[in-house]
Amino acid sequence: MIINGKKYKFRMLNQEFHCALDVTMHYIGGKWKTVVLWYLRKDKKRFGELKALIPDITDKMLSLQLKALTEDGIIKRTVYPEVPPRVEYELTEEGKSLLPVILAIARWGKIKANREGKLVPHD
Repeated sequence: MIINGKKYKFRMLNQEFHCALDVTMHYIGGKWKTVVLWYLRKDKKRFGELKALIPDITDKMLSLQLKALTEDGIIKRTVYPEVPPRVEYELTEEGKSLLPVILAIARWGKIKANREGKLVPHD
């Protein structure tokens, strides 16, 4: 990025990011992360609940996304000592700070979809 005519970049996580958007997309980029965050925006969910809400995602991909979001401190994974074990996912405070971004992305998508497409029932 260029600030006052000088080139800068962010260094963090042993990586270099060319601008603030590059940093943001590192955490929420890809097809599924924002969808997972969308469904965790109001309350915690179990793996099966998320899978039911996002039927097109594979179990492996959901696991990978949950693991990445957990490692990045965006969501929290809680394992309850029960038989069988119960695991719940919820937004951390850092994750909650992303909600305005997620809501803005969703608003833009809704406007675009309404303008260029139509809402149809899911099979």
